[in-house]
Amino acid sequence: MARSKARVYTCRALTLLCVVTIIVCIVLLLRRKCPVDTFSSAAVAADSGKCSEIGRDILQRGGSAIDGAIAALLCTSVMNPQSMGIGGGSIFTVMDRSGKVKIINSRETVPQKFKSDLLKTCPKTFQLVSGSQWIGVPGEIRGYELAHRLYGKLPWATLFQPAIQLAREGFPIPPVQGRYIQYIDTNQTQSLRKLYSDKDGNLLKTGDVVKFEKLADTFEMIANHGADVFYNGSIAEDLIRDIEEAGGTLTVQDLDLYKVTVTDAWTVSLGEYQMYIPPPPAGGILLSLILNIMKGYGLNSASLTGEQKTLAYHRYVEAFKFANGLKKYIRDPQFNSEEMARKFTEDSFADQIRSLIITDRTHDPEYYNTGPYPDSMGTTHVSVLAEDGSAVSVTSTINHIFGSKVFSPRTGVILNNELSDFCGRVDHISPGEQPPSSMAPAVLKSESKTLVIGSTGGSMITTGIASTLMNHLWFGKSLKEAIAAPVVFVDSQNALKFEPKFDMEVIEALKALGHNQETANHFYNVVNAVEKEDGCICAVSDARKLGQAAGY
Repeated sequence: MARSKARVYTCRALTLLCVVTIIVCIVLLLRRKCPVDTFSSAAVAADSGKCSEIGRDILQRGGSAIDGAIAALLCTSVMNPQSMGIGGGSIFTVMDRSGKVKIINSRETVPQKFKSDLLKTCPKTFQLVSGSQWIGVPGEIRGYELAHRLYGKLPWATLFQPAIQLAREGFPIPPVQGRYIQYIDTNQTQSLRKLYSDKDGNLLKTGDVVKFEKLADTFEMIANHGADVFYNGSIAEDLIRDIEEAGGTLTVQDLDLYKVTVTDAWTVSLGEYQMYIPPPPAGGILLSLILNIMKGYGLNSASLTGEQKTLAYHRYVEAFKFANGLKKYIRDPQFNSEEMARKFTEDSFADQIRSLIITDRTHDPEYYNTGPYPDSMGTTHVSVLAEDGSAVSVTSTINHIFGSKVFSPRTGVILNNELSDFCGRVDHISPGEQPPSSMAPAVLKSESKTLVIGSTGGSMITTGIASTLMNHLWFGKSLKEAIAAPVVFVDSQNALKFEPKFDMEVIEALKALGHNQETANHFYNVVNAVEKEDGCICAVSDARKLGQAAGY
């Protein structure tokens, strides 16, 4: 009897094992294999392959999306210090694993004291603006601190170690950093020039080994003692002493008073997606306006054929001209009403603008209520998607190339020139106010897809993101193809500037409609994005900045 029961139990166990084995086999057979150039778990898209890899390694060690983003940003401040660093500020769009999205804003602010005639010295057309009078209170490290406190998993000091090693041991200057060393002015920026000079006083070039040992010391102190050492400790004192010697107005009190803000993201519907963007003073509302206008035209892959392509781009550049005219409404909400800015994200407002776009001609600047203001450039962007589905889209900047070009020899920090972003936009500024920005780190979420995206390039940020999303979501291009697609930039004077390899037939057709074309010397639009669909992750770092994504 006992043997009979044993046989029955054994038979049942074998049957159950067979059923489980069959189910596992079916699941494995049915599971879609990810393409060779994608990842199955997580990915980071930064400006450089090295920084993407550092962010990825942090994720693999159990770090959160925020941990990966901070490590990648610290790396970028070493690999591309002409674009960003701890002497600047950043805006994070963070989606946690539950899908809730918050904005962490650590953008620079106006110091308590500044030159009363500062805005009168603004350039009328775009140029690199240098000098200590343009330095805003840096918020970068306070932003990292709060982001890590809210979402971090690994120890704070761990995130700094890769960048400390890079800065202290040195590395060959990469092509992008090398390209911009020529922007260092001999007369006004002696300390910065010394940083980039060899023992004979010659400027370093691509391939030469550069070390940032003072910056490594500063990173190490912040890693070991926390952000306070930068804002009210010994680093603060050294930084302010260097700024004062350069003629700046920042004080230790300015650093001590700096506060990061955390708000809900603003949400915009784009077909199956909800797009989450930062509110003013960020530029997400301009991005949402352009996309809301364009989604009303029912664009698809057929829109890129024949006359339809010209019509699509005519409407697109007209939308940008209206957006240019509305830039003056992007202000710090703590000092100005958000009411008008909120309207920019509404479908009814986009419908109104769309009704003003005529299919067969363009108009004089007054039609778009465009005012003169200088275009800007610079910044960096990191997109991260972690295993648990959480995501970070963060844009960071010191504004122009090498910011104010004021270098702090005691700390190794390059200071921003963020106050120049007020030029042409406002009549007055107030202590504590954040300047308007084009930065628009975004997360798009549908039931089955997640797209983390952002761009660098100052005024070209909106162009980079809008072009990528239009090409990817509506024209049917892959994420890589959409990012690589040549763009048309509508500058502050409403002139059209076409990236090399842009369709010549479309260029000529747009000129025939009355659009003014000008030549751009450089295109700074650089889009870094990570997308998850059907369990596979595609990560793309823009080739324009020789970037490369990393994942696992």
